[in-house]
Amino acid sequence: MTNTLLSHIEWPADLRQLLPEQLPQLVAELRQHLIDVVSAQGGHFGAGLGVVELTVALHHAFDTPNDRLIWDVGHQAYAHKMLTGRRAAFTTNRRWQGISGFPSRSESIYDAFGTGHASTSISAALGMAIAARQQGLQQRWHIAVIGDGALTGGMAFEALNQAATEKVNLLIVLNDNAMSIDPNVGGLQEHLNALRVNASARPSIFEKIGIPYAGPVDGHYLPALLQALEAAKKQGGVQVLHVLTTKGKGFAPAEAEQTHWHATGLFDKISGTKQAEKSQLGPKYQDVFGYSLLELAQQFPNIVGITPAMPSGSSMIILQNALPQRCFDVGIAEAHAVTLAAGMAAEGLKPFCAIYSTFLQRAYDQLIHDVALQQLPVVFCIDRAGLVGADGPTHHGAFDLAYLRCIPNMVVAAPRNEVELRNLLYSSAEYEAGPIAIRYPRGNGQNAAWQQPFTAVEIGKAEWLRTGGRTLVISVGPLAEQVQQALADLPEVAHVDLRFVKPLDTEMLAQALQYNFVVTVEDGCVAGGAGSAIAEWLLEHGYQGRFKSLGLPDAFIPHGSPEELYRFCGLDVAGIKMALQG
Repeated sequence: MTNTLLSHIEWPADLRQLLPEQLPQLVAELRQHLIDVVSAQGGHFGAGLGVVELTVALHHAFDTPNDRLIWDVGHQAYAHKMLTGRRAAFTTNRRWQGISGFPSRSESIYDAFGTGHASTSISAALGMAIAARQQGLQQRWHIAVIGDGALTGGMAFEALNQAATEKVNLLIVLNDNAMSIDPNVGGLQEHLNALRVNASARPSIFEKIGIPYAGPVDGHYLPALLQALEAAKKQGGVQVLHVLTTKGKGFAPAEAEQTHWHATGLFDKISGTKQAEKSQLGPKYQDVFGYSLLELAQQFPNIVGITPAMPSGSSMIILQNALPQRCFDVGIAEAHAVTLAAGMAAEGLKPFCAIYSTFLQRAYDQLIHDVALQQLPVVFCIDRAGLVGADGPTHHGAFDLAYLRCIPNMVVAAPRNEVELRNLLYSSAEYEAGPIAIRYPRGNGQNAAWQQPFTAVEIGKAEWLRTGGRTLVISVGPLAEQVQQALADLPEVAHVDLRFVKPLDTEMLAQALQYNFVVTVEDGCVAGGAGSAIAEWLLEHGYQGRFKSLGLPDAFIPHGSPEELYRFCGLDVAGIKMALQG
């Protein structure tokens, strides 16, 4: 790379020394470098390819990091990272002790705000702009690049509402690629599509609330981008610039199959052929959910599916393809998804709401007040529970057990394998006493023979996997497999699959009082989690033995491979075995 333009660009200040006519060459080199690295180690792909020209144009036009640049959602920021002092480190992207796959304030001054979740950029940028005004820095620019469906989030509209009346320099760049992971849905996207086809189809939704709008601009044509950015700077104030981009731009397979190439494993950078994944014994948990839900929907006519922009990511697309009239993709709008489910349940439907663990955090108020308080029978299918790997702390499902078990009327379940997941889904279909949350991990299970006939599971009943001895391990979810391996040469240790974190199996816990040493193992936070619930019960009922709770420490767990992270937390086979012998 010694003879390339990119090799001489370490910081945006270097980029700003280039003439506009040199920038297309830099764009080509930057895009190729992104393809080279991601093809060799995987990661988010399509969104980053689509914003290379925009990234170069923004850093060329604005005085970053003095001007604040926020990427929403953060997986758009790969080219940004390579232009802000991290090109050499980019080969460590999403790897253990390497750089994050998302912007991170702790990583670089150029990462003005951490954006692992969608729809936050306008609020954050507006807050920064108001702070700049209060500090006498009114000339500083604040740029929010909001794309990949993030504008459908209600928080973005709340921020737009206030921004319309503030006197600050805030440029909202709408990176319109018509996609989240799957194609964008709803009336807003139809409005943007109309603007794409006919720029004179005005006033835009932004202009109607008092925010000047410009565009649409071809996001892959640098002269037009630079001209639009200079015009925005000259105009000043709060404004929206509508930029049209293609997700996967510059890599033909990614342009042709944009959902498929949102994120990727290893692939051949010439042909686009993906490297075969390591052989797995069982299917992905999300596919077990998807196929099981379709079976249940065919059996129970009141079942409907709801997902906030994750039909592919959650495998609810299986139901969507087969029974489209009974599946609802609401866009990136988790709070709305939960209350929509509540409304459906209030009128006799049986909603299965598929949301990632960390995304459900964004709908906590709705879960409590709209569902649990009214004791509505919504089924929350919580994907990506536990440690998810390379996506890191913004996506680890660390807190769901703790934040769910304190809610009245909730049932909280954690199946240990794919068969148990199927049976819990089946049991929840007929449960009408209130909401049920079923949490399960990312990735593959261990059971190739998972598609067995449905069997009802008694709510609140644990399962003894092994009896005897004076030590008892109570495991939560798929960590039962690691526990079983750890116990292979520890014959005097009993083992229970807790299965239900709420309600607890008090009959099983009464037997636990007889053990000298009780150890709980969970892939959620120890503070307030399942182990905490068990300890509270045992203490209240006079337990006199030793107690130890294994789980995620009171810290945000970094990114890395799942194996590295479970070892880091002491939840691998060796760590569990050591705890039992300690």
